[in-house]
Amino acid sequence: MKVREVCSLDVRSCRPDSNLAAAAMIMWEMDCGVVPVVDAKNKVVGVVTDRDICMAVATRPLLASQIRVDQLMRGPLHTCRLDDDIKAAVRTMAGSAVRRLPVLNDAGELAGVLSVTDVVMAAKDSKVARHGELTWTDSIPMIEAICRRPVAKSVTPVAERPVFNLSLA
Repeated sequence: MKVREVCSLDVRSCRPDSNLAAAAMIMWEMDCGVVPVVDAKNKVVGVVTDRDICMAVATRPLLASQIRVDQLMRGPLHTCRLDDDIKAAVRTMAGSAVRRLPVLNDAGELAGVLSVTDVVMAAKDSKVARHGELTWTDSIPMIEAICRRPVAKSVTPVAERPVFNLSLA
């Protein structure tokens, strides 16, 4: 089974100079949690997630419309191709602990997004499972790897954290 048979092909993207409010609006309109970030040639240069937006707005004294997408982008970027075997893409997701992969066409341009949900729904399909192409057994290690808690970051004690006055008055 190929990635193209499982991934979402109806995706929208934003540019690195887009602001987080614009990216959030795409997520709202498309009912998704990730927006691929592309350059002028439609080459994926990063992604912005709903969590990225939430954390950026919560930790900065700025509005979402004042924060650019490229201020959040960090590497490495993990992708797959339309014609990749789905199991290879699942291994990439598990090994990288990412929930979503931008999907590229043969020219290296954005073609879609593969999500954990796409994989689980394909594995649930009994026709696929009978053929042994993608099963629940294949998807469980991916989900486990993605959900594994990373080593705790050092945490700044509450008393030492900066206080932002976010009142609009």
